[in-house]
Amino acid sequence: MYFDPVETLPRQELEQLQAKRLKNTVAVALNSPYYSRVLNAAGISPDSITSVADVKKLPFTTKDDLRAEYPYGMLSRPLEDFIRLHASSGTTGTPTAVFYTDEDIREWAALMARSMYACGVRKSDVLQNMSGYGLFTGGLGIHYGSERLGCLTVPAGAGNSKRQVKLIRDFNVTVAHIIPSYALYFAEFLQSEGIDPASLPLRIALIGAEPHTEEIRKRIEQMLQLKAYNSYGLSEMNGPGVAFECTEQSGMHVWEDAFLIEIINPETGEDVAEGEVGEVVMTNLTRQGMPLIRYRTRDLTRFVPGDCACGRTHRRIDRIQGRADDMLIIKGVNIYPMQIEQTLMSLPEVGQNYLIELFHEGTMDQIRVKVEIREEFFVEDMRELQALQKRIATRLRDEILVTPRVELVQSESIPKTEGKAMRVKDLRN
Repeated sequence: MYFDPVETLPRQELEQLQAKRLKNTVAVALNSPYYSRVLNAAGISPDSITSVADVKKLPFTTKDDLRAEYPYGMLSRPLEDFIRLHASSGTTGTPTAVFYTDEDIREWAALMARSMYACGVRKSDVLQNMSGYGLFTGGLGIHYGSERLGCLTVPAGAGNSKRQVKLIRDFNVTVAHIIPSYALYFAEFLQSEGIDPASLPLRIALIGAEPHTEEIRKRIEQMLQLKAYNSYGLSEMNGPGVAFECTEQSGMHVWEDAFLIEIINPETGEDVAEGEVGEVVMTNLTRQGMPLIRYRTRDLTRFVPGDCACGRTHRRIDRIQGRADDMLIIKGVNIYPMQIEQTLMSLPEVGQNYLIELFHEGTMDQIRVKVEIREEFFVEDMRELQALQKRIATRLRDEILVTPRVELVQSESIPKTEGKAMRVKDLRN
């Protein structure tokens, strides 16, 4: 039932292991130019750490710090000790780069194998990686984890849906790694080609890399006729494999032997109350080459209270609800795009795609939501469409407390990509 005995370690023993590894992380980090400067200035040494609670003594690390130290200022080992790097695209400024030693890669692969095993993937499965490779961590992270688990691994890469179908059929693929927006795109492609998803051998989809709601997950499961498991990862910590759902689908287990997680109020930096939504802060506990301490992810979620029925003792987090820096402020109201998606995807008339547009009207910021309507509901009767438009606007107003402009459009009319979906378009500048 478990890939690694540490998954069911009693809570007290797990926290003792975390404290020991946190002390070691501080010792390793002090070898980097950045942390030697910052930690010494704060009077922090490995002896400062005697328990998990001592993480609060340590300073936060931000994406701006990583950019300022680009490319080598965060490294705790000589450059010749590293065998891999991943980086953000850096198209609008200095990218962030993350470096891996051989030990780091092997640890990452083991965490990914553990993650896949938790949601039912076994050595007998064939896994098709329908994600991009290259500097993006998702492709190689899943690939190495699949091979570590012992699965036959098909490195299909992203896009080319016809080829994806052929590979699935030819090699009897049972597990797919796919981002949520492309999963919906792929499901519609199958429908357009007259392919019954039930005729394919797929039984599990590993989804992640972009925030999505429970309603999106349900659509993926229904349209592709499989079970879809949510995951959480970020390149600054490793990539995928930071947290993963088990077969219970009741929150994502954070692998706490490798990551120390806090959830804080993004304004005050203090811990939020149990069950409240806040910003995820992560500390590496096993990375040797470039450990990060109290990294502010800007991702928003909450701890899921209670124990998981699967028996794993590692704490669970809810799906990511958005990012602190993705918040939209319209007419003085704080709005997160995920609130809009959750409302739209609960309506049977709404298709798979939507677009949030922000624009100026006079001196006021306004919000417009373009919504694809399923073909069978996009009728010629203007009164019916106006009634649907009003109903969607009302449902959105009840959720976000602002009445948006709602524009109904035909299915397939909003441009789609086979990569991450663009959900918000700012037309104000």
